[in-house]
Amino acid sequence: MRDMAENNKTLADPDIKRRIAELSDEISEVARLAGRNADDISLMAVSKFHSVETVRLALDFGHRLFGENRVQEAASKYKVLKKDYPDLRVHLIGPLQTNKVREAAALFDVIETLDRLRLAEALSKEKEITGRCPDLFIQVNTGEEPTKSGVSPVEADSFIEHCRLELKLPVIGLMCIPPIKDEPALHFGLLAETARRHGLRFLSMGMSSDFRPAIRLGATHVRIGTAIFGPRPSPPTG
Repeated sequence: MRDMAENNKTLADPDIKRRIAELSDEISEVARLAGRNADDISLMAVSKFHSVETVRLALDFGHRLFGENRVQEAASKYKVLKKDYPDLRVHLIGPLQTNKVREAAALFDVIETLDRLRLAEALSKEKEITGRCPDLFIQVNTGEEPTKSGVSPVEADSFIEHCRLELKLPVIGLMCIPPIKDEPALHFGLLAETARRHGLRFLSMGMSSDFRPAIRLGATHVRIGTAIFGPRPSPPTG
């Protein structure tokens, strides 16, 4: 069994603070060149598999927006951290199972991976029962990849309307993950145009390798993991 402390000991790196500062400066410069206001773009630190101690380094620097892929892992980190940092915000950026809806709705500030009707209905039911539903982004599978989650581009318009008008869900934006081998700008442009058609303000698109074109095409949230925290550690085993 891998010792988790050993697995993460090199990752609690004070250079995280420097990387966040440098990324923030670069985001501001890309925004300026694109004629955009840098204040409209949020840097999301993706903390998947990174330790609570590593996340605290970013928090102590003043960073407050984080993304997590799994409900259980997020709960193990952020239930505690939210008590110490009340203004901390966490987005779910990984797939959500319907049997985790209640836990996710209680923990996350935003769920970015609304990707199918059954999940939309489960969120709507939870909202009726508890009165709580985080803000939602609909994930669009812009590359129509069979191995990737998301609503297909041809179904996106009707799905967005159904979620907002029929289910009364708080859909505020869209999210996508372009195919690795494709030019990402094509997918970012498609997502931005879909958002414009529906008057959706927020676009979560762009990661460590492609956040620059994402910003130029209207991203409001860029999801950065490796460029902040370094290589992602292996998940704990045993």
